[in-house]
Amino acid sequence: MTGEETAPALDPEAAPAARAADGDRPDPGDGALDLVVAGAGGGLAGALRAAEAGLNVLVVDPDEQFLRGNNTSMSTAMIPGAGSRWQREEGVEDSPARFVRDIEAKTHGTADPGLAAALARLSAPLVEWLADGAGLPLQLVRDFSYPGHSADRLHTVEGRHGASLLRHLHGRARRSSRVDLLVPARLVDVEVPAAGGRVTGAVVEYPSGHRETIPTRAVLLATNGYGAERDLVARHLPEIATADYHGGQFSRGDGLAIGLRHGAVGAFMDAYQGHAALARRSRTLVGWATIMHGAIMVDSSGERFGDETTGYSEYAAALAARPGARGWIVLDGRIHGLCTPFTDFRQTAEAGALVWADDADSLAKATGLPAGALARSLEEPAALAGGATAPGGGSPGADRFGRTFFEAPLRAPYAAVEVVPALFHTQGGLAVDGDARVLGPGGAPLPGLYASGGAAHGISGHGAAGYLAGNGLLPALGLAWQAANHLAASR
Repeated sequence: MTGEETAPALDPEAAPAARAADGDRPDPGDGALDLVVAGAGGGLAGALRAAEAGLNVLVVDPDEQFLRGNNTSMSTAMIPGAGSRWQREEGVEDSPARFVRDIEAKTHGTADPGLAAALARLSAPLVEWLADGAGLPLQLVRDFSYPGHSADRLHTVEGRHGASLLRHLHGRARRSSRVDLLVPARLVDVEVPAAGGRVTGAVVEYPSGHRETIPTRAVLLATNGYGAERDLVARHLPEIATADYHGGQFSRGDGLAIGLRHGAVGAFMDAYQGHAALARRSRTLVGWATIMHGAIMVDSSGERFGDETTGYSEYAAALAARPGARGWIVLDGRIHGLCTPFTDFRQTAEAGALVWADDADSLAKATGLPAGALARSLEEPAALAGGATAPGGGSPGADRFGRTFFEAPLRAPYAAVEVVPALFHTQGGLAVDGDARVLGPGGAPLPGLYASGGAAHGISGHGAAGYLAGNGLLPALGLAWQAANHLAASR
């Protein structure tokens, strides 16, 4: 999941289906909608599923540029699906139980086990519905593996960019007779006539400040987290509070505030997704595929400072702790070619953020890094790729940090890109169950109130180290989809 947008320009033909003017909203016809979705990102999956089930839906969003301005559009469009038909077709052995074990391992057992199991179970049905019900052209990622996933279970679209995914979902929503969009309009509250009662209305605010209550029998809070609210970030995520924020400008914790106001409880508020590969010059995402294909990261002294393959999220805090909170990812032509399927990486290269050099000394001069230290940092993985063990290393091929190098060593000419740590989105929010129902004290659901994505608590445990690729989009799309399933079944 700013001012550093990486998505393509907004297609003028893909403008929202409805524009908000005070009092100018779609008429639900019978006086009450079935569902109001707050947030036109992953929440669109819930809107489309609800419409498919015969429900009337209104989607509201405060951002006129939501097609390129929210965290779904800024993602790499990686959606886990444990046991999907794409995996079966390619002989990949996987299951929800295996996915849960990976979540438990990455989070050291701190993730919510009930929500993890629920999301793992729905992950394959979700990606198959996205393809069959929403027409999304998905493919299984097989060319590299993200840290923490023991099976190839990530599904994505061509270009591997969330902007393509979101434009597709939005196009489907525009063509649905049961889905209307109200943009720009911000959900500021829900109407609940009595304590413990069911939601009966959604209170929206227009840019003029005028407010209106829209009758509805349910509200889905798909407003993302609180990454753009710096005071909340400083309070809950001090280790990453000074890093760049690379997410939607309207991720201000609106859904969290609304839920808490009506008796919900928050959970895992210290969880977040960081990223250690935001190009300083272009403010585009370099991508961790570079690392997984064999690139290294050095700090301003030219030295490596850990096992980069542990994960891009936790490595953001590690980079933030280095002198100047800056580093360099060093790659070569082979890795450059392998990463071109990623739109983000191509945009980084096209922006001129990569510095090329014919040898280590030239690269040191081009980057301003100490030549001796940089040369040593490049020599170590080259030796380890042949099966040697570095001093202080463990198994053959492992360096002193425990990283193993199985792919080809880095070879000149080299490329380097200066990177800074970033906060992408928060992973703590309103406590929810496996049907995305917002929970109050004691675990009782608040009738008619659902939450998904960053507005809900996630499955990354605490801090940043538990984040697995897809832990953002799976709750964003999956919980929204499941909320619609639950609402439809409860008619």
